[in-house]
Amino acid sequence: MFKRSLSLQVQLFFAMLLLVFFASILIAGVTAYSYKNEAELFHQKRLIRKELSIRQNIDYILKRTTYPVITEKVPLIFKENNRIYELSEIHQMPIVMYDLNGDLLIRTNRSIVRDTITQGIPDFVISEVNDAPNKRFVVNYNKEGEHYKSLYTVITDAKFKPLAILNLPYLQNDKLLERDIKSFLNNLLRVSLFMLVVSIGVAYLLSNYITRSIKTIVENIYQTRIDKQNKKIDIKNTSKEVSVLIKAYNEMIDKLEESAQKLAKSERESAWREMAKQVAHEIKNPLTPMRLTVQSFERRFNPEDPNIIVKVKEYSKTLIDQIDTLSAIASAFSNFAKMPKQHEQVLEINTEVQSGLDIFSDSNISFTPFSEDVEIYFDKSQLLRIVTNLVKNALQAVDPSKQNLKVQLQILKDDRYAYITVSDNGVGISAADQEKIFEPNFTTKTSGMGLGLAMVKSILEIYNGRVVLNSKLHVGSTFKVIIPLYQKK
Repeated sequence: MFKRSLSLQVQLFFAMLLLVFFASILIAGVTAYSYKNEAELFHQKRLIRKELSIRQNIDYILKRTTYPVITEKVPLIFKENNRIYELSEIHQMPIVMYDLNGDLLIRTNRSIVRDTITQGIPDFVISEVNDAPNKRFVVNYNKEGEHYKSLYTVITDAKFKPLAILNLPYLQNDKLLERDIKSFLNNLLRVSLFMLVVSIGVAYLLSNYITRSIKTIVENIYQTRIDKQNKKIDIKNTSKEVSVLIKAYNEMIDKLEESAQKLAKSERESAWREMAKQVAHEIKNPLTPMRLTVQSFERRFNPEDPNIIVKVKEYSKTLIDQIDTLSAIASAFSNFAKMPKQHEQVLEINTEVQSGLDIFSDSNISFTPFSEDVEIYFDKSQLLRIVTNLVKNALQAVDPSKQNLKVQLQILKDDRYAYITVSDNGVGISAADQEKIFEPNFTTKTSGMGLGLAMVKSILEIYNGRVVLNSKLHVGSTFKVIIPLYQKK
């Protein structure tokens, strides 16, 4: 059995070829069978014609003989003037006569089956001849590869009294028939081979025509995505069944687009709601100490206090620190909500990653570049943002149970993609958190707003790239950045 089912086009192709093949076999079989039956009927009629003609000659001889027309005189009647031999020569076949009990009376020397003649007529033949309405019985048999017929019939005198049993052995020569059948089969083989060649071409064109529309539908279904504009299928002159399928597909595309718009709108609304909640939460954090500071200063304010200048400076510093925090929050959300304008260029990753690591003066960071240049088409500043974000996350993944933190960066590539891996031996990330780690506002740290990895994911999606996480608690994490290679034109 096939592990995979054959395509509809291949099934139609082989079905047509098998149809021609079996049709040729059927025609050959039916023709050979018809030829055989026609030959059998021809020999049967020919033998009966000879029997009727010989009987007429025998009746003529019996009317003009001078011997008494009785069974005992039959040998004398037909030996006279060699009449039986003349009949045999005229009709080109042996002639044998038996008495009514099946014993031999007279025969010609030209005998086809001598064993039958010497043994006499079997009893069942005598019974069949006597019981037959026309007093005739034909025995068919094969001997030494030849087909024979032996006709037995009753000879009567002028008063229709049974006189003897006439036996006409007949060799059924089928050589002409066999030659005709072989000639026909040879011609049929040539025609079948020609038809097979023609059928291969017709089957290919026809199966391709029938399945072309289905292939188009299948290709469109494979390319259908909820996150892009899908094209409708427009094929003319198709069958009714395929037209119904195309109509159903186009209706599905309309519904899918409608659902995508609703989903996108819902996701945007949900994202902005979550963003608003996060902004409100982050803003409230510095506002609370600002409020408490102002209230405390108001209660304790004394213009005559000799340390009033120092207290005002402390008060001002506290407010400025909280204002800076608010500014940082606003900048972070602004950077996430609106990416800077892209300035794509051909970059060599080994060089750019090394440049991005120069800002970190940490001996725990190691970098392994690729053995040759690895070029991508990317925005330089955004590549640096990706690297610095991932390295910062790795440096913050300190595991208290371990003596020192190690962060390793490595550049790899294959025929299509470049890979930047950032690995650490930190605390790791649980399986539940890994599913949400790239979502905005999600973070596993006590500080931060959870926008760094979401920003990394958003940047990579713009360039048809992606980021993959592999992490295990108390073992460490590895972020793999996958970016398409630059294809030189």
